[in-house]
Amino acid sequence: MRVYAIGDVHGHLAKLEGALALIEADRAECGDRTAPLVQVGDLVDRGPDSAATVDYLLDLTRADARVTVLLGNHDNMFVQFMAESPRADPRLRADLTWLNPRLGGLETLASYGVDIDAGPAEIHAQARQAVPSAHIAFLASLPLSFAHGSCLFVHAGIRPGIHIANQDPGDLYWIRHRFLDSRANHGPLIVHGHTPVERVEHHGNRLAIDTGAAYGGPLSAVVIEGRRAWLLTPEGRQEVTPRAAA
Repeated sequence: MRVYAIGDVHGHLAKLEGALALIEADRAECGDRTAPLVQVGDLVDRGPDSAATVDYLLDLTRADARVTVLLGNHDNMFVQFMAESPRADPRLRADLTWLNPRLGGLETLASYGVDIDAGPAEIHAQARQAVPSAHIAFLASLPLSFAHGSCLFVHAGIRPGIHIANQDPGDLYWIRHRFLDSRANHGPLIVHGHTPVERVEHHGNRLAIDTGAAYGGPLSAVVIEGRRAWLLTPEGRQEVTPRAAA
């Protein structure tokens, strides 16, 4: 059961196009034109091309039924901000808002032509005019998970010991240490982004694929067959060896 996956994009359209090209090369090499492709969320924030990235993936999912895009916490913060009265994600620290420079929302709005040097109320008013409603509807409709073969794809992770049907939706795009520190057998291999790593990591029970595109790192594309995973490179596949069995 082959499946492809791409990590957190964070507004880096050129990196996304490069990752998709690697996947197309692998499809040609192995002769598989039907395997699904999952992008694990965080389309926006921090990078320079969030508007173009959302537009690109919106068009791609409409044109290619093999492609699934998941909801990331940054995508959700964008959706919440764009409400008639801006809302804060309840998982966000109380001293932060999406417009805080640490979170990258200002870069996202700048990519839509919003004057980010204005005051918060004016920024919101401009954003409501500048951001296409189709973009917000697309992000708001993104699924929280995708299951295929031996894998379960989520943005951040799962709460160990809880069936996917009973997970708190916020955990699926926000959880960190309770999931990352767990050596439990989750059943499926959990493929996730959200927490950047220097290179793709296979921990036996989970596969971490966010390699820090938001911070100057690469945007990784992987192919998974069963529970084995390979990083896709211009030179071909490089197997990601499990660090430890769960």
